[in-house]
Amino acid sequence: MFPGAPAGIGVDPFDGEWVGAYLLAGRDDEECLRLGAPLTRRELRRRVATRATGLRAAGLRAGGTVALRLPPGIVYAESLLAAWTVGAQVALLDHRLTQHEVDGALARIAPQLVVSMSDGAPVVAEHPGHPARTPHALLQLSSGSTGPSKVIGRTSASLVSEVERYRLIEGVPEPGERIVLLASTVHVLGLVGGLLYGLHTGATLVVPSFLSTDAILDAVASGPAPATVLGVPFHIEFLAAADRARHLPQLKRMTVGGELVRTTVREAFAARWPVPLGNMYGMTEAGVIATDLFGQHRPALTPAPGMALHAEGGEILLATEASPYVGLSDPTRWVGGWLHTRDAGDVDPETGLVTIRGRLDSQVSVGGLKVDLTEVEQAIAGLPGVVEVVVAWDGAIEAFVVHDAGPAGLPALKRALAERLAGYKRPRRLTLVPRLPRTATGKLVRSVPALRAAASPAPPLRPAVPQMNERSATDVR
Repeated sequence: MFPGAPAGIGVDPFDGEWVGAYLLAGRDDEECLRLGAPLTRRELRRRVATRATGLRAAGLRAGGTVALRLPPGIVYAESLLAAWTVGAQVALLDHRLTQHEVDGALARIAPQLVVSMSDGAPVVAEHPGHPARTPHALLQLSSGSTGPSKVIGRTSASLVSEVERYRLIEGVPEPGERIVLLASTVHVLGLVGGLLYGLHTGATLVVPSFLSTDAILDAVASGPAPATVLGVPFHIEFLAAADRARHLPQLKRMTVGGELVRTTVREAFAARWPVPLGNMYGMTEAGVIATDLFGQHRPALTPAPGMALHAEGGEILLATEASPYVGLSDPTRWVGGWLHTRDAGDVDPETGLVTIRGRLDSQVSVGGLKVDLTEVEQAIAGLPGVVEVVVAWDGAIEAFVVHDAGPAGLPALKRALAERLAGYKRPRRLTLVPRLPRTATGKLVRSVPALRAAASPAPPLRPAVPQMNERSATDVR
């Protein structure tokens, strides 16, 4: 039986009955989703059943595999729940990925079916894959890469346990309240903290018509029930920019996860809205790990119920029963029951509060979405004409490239990148350099100041007049 779940729900991730008993149960006329138009539980159950029938007709069976490449919305929600109802293992692909990235992901996870959108309608296509080889109900790709340690598996028990963990955290939306969701339901915060939690607890999930300050505020104002806005730090700026003449008594709080919140952003929000700005810390591998929903311990957070953490060598370690990684993986990421998060931080031995300082590895967060700088670097290195490349982070992704065609190769390089990498992964600045600096032992230097210095030509020894140094760089936004 699932921890904290109603009696009768089994632990087999391929038994689809858990979806109806745990996620779709409730009063028929209760509004549970507002993804454009309001949707009652009765209508959602009908749509999920219809979608499940279609998936079965396409050949999906219990223990089968399906990948969803769908934008967040009702079709995505009903397809996910329908696939689980059938008893299938579901892999989620961000709809913003390029076809090149999708092809690499499909080769790695090998689903039997792929559901995508064409002309506004879902299309189910066969794929040369295989039935599930692991007991996971959900597969996610943390950065969209095909490298090791990127495919993450969650069992149905793990997902339900996370929902139950949310329910024990003080300050989360209550039954009858609303969640105004800005985070993508393809990723763990929006998926579990928004969609699954809302469905199970009876908190209505509301998704704005589009991402703008007015649309977000309209979503909050769309009903009388208290509303919690759930997103990432990037979204705070939308609310901070709201017209001061607009009052929203329904706004209860905003909660963000995904990356550290800059002080100036937090202050701008506090100056505009007299509600708590809560922080959450989590990972795709485990879901929510620690929270501070009232802003009482900033920058520290309280471990979520049942989560055991400690710091070792400046890195946060999380106790887990098994490795969350599927297929190729880095054996140093999970050792002896402890997941090495690669997050820098510390745990107060007296209070247990955890403070996150940033990333230890190449993972960075762009608008709340995880990007692996190594993946970006490898993608650029494989392009025609690229001799060598270093990708670095200094508040934005920056690439320093040696190209055999010099500046003349820049247009083709930009076009190739647009085909290979999703927009949020592409370097904000692409700088062509004559050579990359190396250490005495021949290793590439990854210091941003040193890389920028290498991009600037040395000034003449005896300039006749003062001159400004220039570098060959272009903004690829």
